[in-house]
Amino acid sequence: MISATNVSLRYGGRTLFEDVNISFSPGNCYGIIGANGAGKSTFLKILSGEIEPQTGSVQVTPGERVAVLKQDHFAYDEYAVLETVIMGHERLYAIMKEKDALYAKPDFNDEDGIRVSELEGEFADLNGWEAESEAGSLLQGLGIGTDLHEKLMRDMEDTLKVRVLLAQALFGNPGVLLLDEPTNHLDMDSIDWLEEFLYQFENTVLVVSHDRHFLNRVCTYTADIDHRQIKLYVGNYDFWYQSSQLALSQVRDANKKKEDKIADLKAFIQRFSSNASKARQATARKKMLDKLVLEDIVPSSRKYPYIHFKPDREIGKDVLYVEDLSIAGEDGGLVHSATFRIMKNEKVVFTGNPLALTALFDALTGDELEGHIKWGQTTSVSYFPKEHDHFFENDLSLVDWMRQWAKEGFDDDNYLRGFLGRMLFSGDEASKKANVLSGGEKVRCMFARMMMSGANVLIFDEPTNHLDLESITALNTGLAQFPGCILFTTHDHELAQTVCSRVIEIGADGQAHDYLKSFDEYLEIRHAAVS
Repeated sequence: MISATNVSLRYGGRTLFEDVNISFSPGNCYGIIGANGAGKSTFLKILSGEIEPQTGSVQVTPGERVAVLKQDHFAYDEYAVLETVIMGHERLYAIMKEKDALYAKPDFNDEDGIRVSELEGEFADLNGWEAESEAGSLLQGLGIGTDLHEKLMRDMEDTLKVRVLLAQALFGNPGVLLLDEPTNHLDMDSIDWLEEFLYQFENTVLVVSHDRHFLNRVCTYTADIDHRQIKLYVGNYDFWYQSSQLALSQVRDANKKKEDKIADLKAFIQRFSSNASKARQATARKKMLDKLVLEDIVPSSRKYPYIHFKPDREIGKDVLYVEDLSIAGEDGGLVHSATFRIMKNEKVVFTGNPLALTALFDALTGDELEGHIKWGQTTSVSYFPKEHDHFFENDLSLVDWMRQWAKEGFDDDNYLRGFLGRMLFSGDEASKKANVLSGGEKVRCMFARMMMSGANVLIFDEPTNHLDLESITALNTGLAQFPGCILFTTHDHELAQTVCSRVIEIGADGQAHDYLKSFDEYLEIRHAAVS
């Protein structure tokens, strides 16, 4: 178990935490959530000992080891991949190195023999004889084959380095596991493997993630950082979100009778209890949910953007026809003889090589469309490209930045500020310069631009990059409610499953493979084919 007692942390005049008292127990996975800047990663650093709070302390059950997902991708450049993983258990690794040094001594003596005997006993107690096979299994599960295990970390791609560091954190059955964005740079198969690993993990896990599907799948509790405190909610992210929205609506409805509010709460708990994803957790979770009272649910203080795309005209039956389209990349063909048709109001997620998908979307929205691409006469398209920094290489205020794409007669300040306000740029925020925006702010500005366009076809290439959970949730709602046609790519499982009605995969052969299925059904077909 790990706990924090009276923990406070201030940066300048800003207080992140004020007398936080919280405990995290074995057998549970805690999702740490909060608005951007609330202190999610900082809290994990306090628990790991990397940051000292101004007041309070952190306690770990004696003898338990705390493992942390490292963020420095260059710290182990001189070490082999397999060795880097084993280094996650510092004591075990130190024993291995000391043993090797003693055995290598040319003048090995009786004292050395006694020391080696002590080390061998501790080595066995720490399951050292299984260390290499365990490290290898972790790497395999994360998609790093045996041919890479002896390769130096400096020679690994950055995306693979992240996986090695994740394997390092998972290695050796730590008592407490602290994971900050563990699904970054993982493919779908590796995320599935990690989810299953955490299902089986019997100790304590704390995880920060913007992946709602991952949080929903692995978390038994949600720890919400808000109002400079951390409040625990039994259940996953969806439970926290829905309960906080329920609390907010009840606060707004001050005249509603308490009996009615309690009835709403009971109905909500009953609905959520029946959706427990893991049998071994379901009974205990339901008991905890049943103990909730009205006062346990606190409205969140954070703000959600209002993302609402409204087309200016209804879309016709024929939206897009692509026939025998090929797009060559620098390293060979990215898209080869792709053929597909998009019909009215379809919402299609595209999967496959990210380079191929970006090239395809760029071709669909290019100024010089090839004869292989035919858009319907009633279509109007708005595109969110993955790489969009060039839109912000100017010092225009956000109001003037929006004015560049305003339709004639719709370019007055109040009209433009309305769209910016929905994206949380109200008051003086709308006067910020475009070239000083953060990654998430740029994405929200691109959404405002797309909303203003009134397009009936929306194309998104990885729209959730740089977004916080609040913005991702708002985007999900906006796309699900959009009455037009959507083509998109995403690594956000929840977004794909709840929005798409169809999957088009650009396969390794460069061709378009069509699945008239939900995203989860597509994944089942894909996994069955692999196995």
